[in-house]
Amino acid sequence: MMPTHKVSAAPLPKRAKKKHIRILLYLFVALFLLVSIGGCSLLRIAPQFGAAAKGERLQAMQQSPHYRDGQFHNPVETNMELGFTGFLKLISERIGGDNQDHIPQGEIVVQKMDAARLRPVQDTATVITWLGHSAFLIELDGKRLLLDPMLGERASPFSFMGPKRFSPLPITAEELPRIDAVLISHDHYDHLDYGSIQKLNEKTGHFYVALGVGAHLERWGVPAGKITELDWWQEAAFEGLQFVATPSRHFSGRSLDDRMHTLWTSWVILGRKDRIYFSGDSGYFDGFKKIGQKYGPFDITLMECGQYNELWPSIHMKPEQTVQAHLDLKGKLLMPIHWGAFPLAMHSWTEPIERAAKEARLRHVAMATPQIGQAIILHRPVPNKPWWRNPLP
Repeated sequence: MMPTHKVSAAPLPKRAKKKHIRILLYLFVALFLLVSIGGCSLLRIAPQFGAAAKGERLQAMQQSPHYRDGQFHNPVETNMELGFTGFLKLISERIGGDNQDHIPQGEIVVQKMDAARLRPVQDTATVITWLGHSAFLIELDGKRLLLDPMLGERASPFSFMGPKRFSPLPITAEELPRIDAVLISHDHYDHLDYGSIQKLNEKTGHFYVALGVGAHLERWGVPAGKITELDWWQEAAFEGLQFVATPSRHFSGRSLDDRMHTLWTSWVILGRKDRIYFSGDSGYFDGFKKIGQKYGPFDITLMECGQYNELWPSIHMKPEQTVQAHLDLKGKLLMPIHWGAFPLAMHSWTEPIERAAKEARLRHVAMATPQIGQAIILHRPVPNKPWWRNPLP
């Protein structure tokens, strides 16, 4: 009787593995191009993709000095084209990347907010509460404001796919009390969420957005009379407060064929005594100095520091640039944002805040690091513990 031997499949050599990944990438790209060519008009049917500007709104956009050739342009030359090689590298990182730390390995502790505590809003102190990513609840001079209130589960037009929130919300859109004004920086899905706007519409007094973004809100049921659209450097008075749309270096778009069709902006919020700067999304540029010269110094700057990559260095800041931008703005207290909620880039989920904290120490910059849901009260001691280092198992 012949002896039997157990035969196991030999592992594929590295070269063969890379070849298989490359084939998968080419198939993915081919499918993407097919969908891109044939799917744009179909996507417009779904309301979450928003609407294109028409009529008087489009005419107002066309009169902007930043609008030409059918789209808006950045204040400085900005190359956003990945190219075919860059696109393949991006997909390769998403599919075959070995970074296991881009999402938390444990549960993030969030401070749940008591909705009852939010009534009525106080007029004695400025309270700023981080809702995660770039979303904020601000109580200023007796008014309650929301900034980029993305309160959905996924930064995506779809409920079943796309970057999923990896930290719970401290409060839901349904639980929020009446909001005096909502300010939106741009129309990307991690900043402007269809479901959140629908839930906030009835309880919000007014919406302030960049040029063109109002078309999305109107399609979602927000009355035109509740929407104010601003170009860069335009100002709006609101019940004793002043809002200024200021330049940023980024882009816009919610579909495959509408990139740069609406404006993107940062926001200056001026109260009776406190000044707040909200960056939205932006790469580093000299515009921060101009904003600081005109409206600074700021009591606090809420500055993006995450979701960067070497493939898009012009439209998102590295953490060290975040600290420099804060200094350019003449900021007194820095709070890094745009991290800690969604995996939109392949860096470690804690890398942005660690790098920002290190640079802030080197530059002697005061920095706040509240937990999601934890309030900052201006001109009082601020939370600055490294809570992200010890997520629950």
